[in-house]
Amino acid sequence: MNKDLHVVVLMGGWSSEREVSLTSGKGVAGALRERGWSNVTELDMDRDVAARLTELKPDVVFNALHGTPGEDGTVQGMMDLMGFRYTHSGVETSVIAIDKELTKMVLVPHRIRMPEGTIVSSESLHQEDPIARPYVVKPVNEGSSVGVAIVTDDGNYGNPIGKDVEGPWQHFDRLLAEPFIKGRELTVAVLGNDPLAVTELKPKAGFYDYDAKYTDGLTQHVCPAEVPYEIAQSMMDIAARAHQLLGCKGASRSDFRWDDELGEAGIYLLEVNTQPGMTPLSLVPEQAKHRGIAYGELVERLIEEALK
Repeated sequence: MNKDLHVVVLMGGWSSEREVSLTSGKGVAGALRERGWSNVTELDMDRDVAARLTELKPDVVFNALHGTPGEDGTVQGMMDLMGFRYTHSGVETSVIAIDKELTKMVLVPHRIRMPEGTIVSSESLHQEDPIARPYVVKPVNEGSSVGVAIVTDDGNYGNPIGKDVEGPWQHFDRLLAEPFIKGRELTVAVLGNDPLAVTELKPKAGFYDYDAKYTDGLTQHVCPAEVPYEIAQSMMDIAARAHQLLGCKGASRSDFRWDDELGEAGIYLLEVNTQPGMTPLSLVPEQAKHRGIAYGELVERLIEEALK
């Protein structure tokens, strides 16, 4: 691969995941420079991103954005129109995968088990529960567990949920409500079409929310997960199928809940992330390392696929 190519690492932006994206982007740029890439530019995205890309004339863009608009097809469509090659998934895949309901519409007919959900207005939660407690409410199109709340009988949200209580209902007009699946939190990264490993996520307290994902010491990562072989194999197969059915490119990460009392019937796919993190705490680099793929090599493999 020609290491004189101009790589623009696109990061930052204005989503709720801005700081994580900046960390991912700086890690990617640093790894490329360490591996001898001579022309790497870090670009913190703002509203004149198209003009900046026109000036920079990259040979390839490493998309290190997280959340909207970098993960929902908006930036992908812009780069397609401008004729730039870029890492990770394209427009159609990004539009579908960022939307949890659209993802279900694609995957569930292919017998991939996902929690049944219903879209509700946030206002309606202050009148009555949309489904029986315990249940989970989350934004339809955010990542990194942004705005997730678990509503239980003994929780502090009230019954019905109080209007003045902090939660996603104060920040999003529409939410997805799903039954709470008891059990264990696991995740599988897919690189190319190859599922890498299964990691179990054990938060020290509460659940695997945004803070637990990105604050050092709050979550224990067990890689490979200590689960039966057939359970790990089933999750890896599901993650690879979801990656292919959605048309993902580069790397994706599929998040699961597993009710271990039900065996394989207790495996539920929650969502597929098309722009998984590349921070020091991120799961894709960790699983790649488990498979003998160093961080810098992972970055180069993502660029290589984008250039094909």
